Amino acid sequence: MWRHIAANALTFLIVALFLLVGAVSWGTSQYRSAGPLEQAMCLQVPSGSNMRSLAAQLEEKGAVTSPVIFRMGADYSDKSRLLKAGSFRVPENASMEDIVDIVTKGGRNTCGTEVIYRVGVNRTLVDVRELDPATNRFVEIVSFNAEDLEVPAEYAEIRQSADTTYRVTVAEGVTSWQVAYALGELDVLRTDVTETPPEGFLAPGSYDLREGEAVSSILDQMQSAQEEILAETWASRADNLPISTPEEALILASIVEKETGVAEERRQVASVFVNRLNRGMRLQTDPTVIYGITQGEGVLGRGLRQSELRAATPWNTYVIEGLPPTPIANPGRASIEAALNPDTTDYIFFVADGTGGHAFATNLDDHNRNVARWREIEAERASDG
Repeated sequence: MWRHIAANALTFLIVALFLLVGAVSWGTSQYRSAGPLEQAMCLQVPSGSNMRSLAAQLEEKGAVTSPVIFRMGADYSDKSRLLKAGSFRVPENASMEDIVDIVTKGGRNTCGTEVIYRVGVNRTLVDVRELDPATNRFVEIVSFNAEDLEVPAEYAEIRQSADTTYRVTVAEGVTSWQVAYALGELDVLRTDVTETPPEGFLAPGSYDLREGEAVSSILDQMQSAQEEILAETWASRADNLPISTPEEALILASIVEKETGVAEERRQVASVFVNRLNRGMRLQTDPTVIYGITQGEGVLGRGLRQSELRAATPWNTYVIEGLPPTPIANPGRASIEAALNPDTTDYIFFVADGTGGHAFATNLDDHNRNVARWREIEAERASDG
């Protein structure tokens, strides 16, 4: 009798085990297979959410077939604790596994309404745009100058939405004063900075913002990023450069940054200054003179006067020998790389060529011809109005 009971129990356990394996296999298949979502959507994950509430939201939106399997899969993969708040694009037919990855991997929000503050040399622009999840393309809502007295109604409305995300993009060549001033004027940030950060030590680029975040927090991020870039590029610098410290590299890179906006010629421009330093020649570059006048606070807004080119300031490279004492702007990675790994040339002169780039020369006669040609172009443009 006991043998019969034991045999039945063993049979039951084997059947139960097969059923369990089958259930796990089926659940895994459901978790990893294409989901029922027919059109891509923006998924809002509020701060403080958990996988249970998110699973219910996904079921309501028709994105998952089973909230239980969704939660179990997130738990089994040990990702439930990694849930991030934000706005995320979920593509059509995304599997439950895909959705878990989307909401736990972190990084910048991938959906919803976004406000981008673009800090440039001359002005700060505000772009408000919204991602169309169906096409995965942003649609512009409104764009305006941050200094406009009247703020567009669309922006004011967006600012009231808890789902809006914010980002600031700082262009290469902007001074530290311009960055600090622009950030201090943004209504999304809390102003707490009274001193200008060190010139050149703020990395241009894109940074996420949080409502009420301190300006100093963003500046700290920018400074950390620039220090990392400088350390990395300094370690791979070319031999026999006429600079001896990373700080001098940053000074040279800032001059390269202000002298050309053409990516392809950064290393050529850097080679001119390296050659002049190696020969004991003065750098004679206008942007340094301008910085000596403005101290980086705003834009000069006019051409240089002869008296200013002759005036002695610590940054006037027509007067001083070698590099100025500080950077004259915040250079990007490309200009830092160019300063530390310039092209090998014999160029010691360059002047604008009328196309946005420069004409380079190895001797004064050729340079004077290039200058004469540039003067002709300037005169032609002036006569054309």
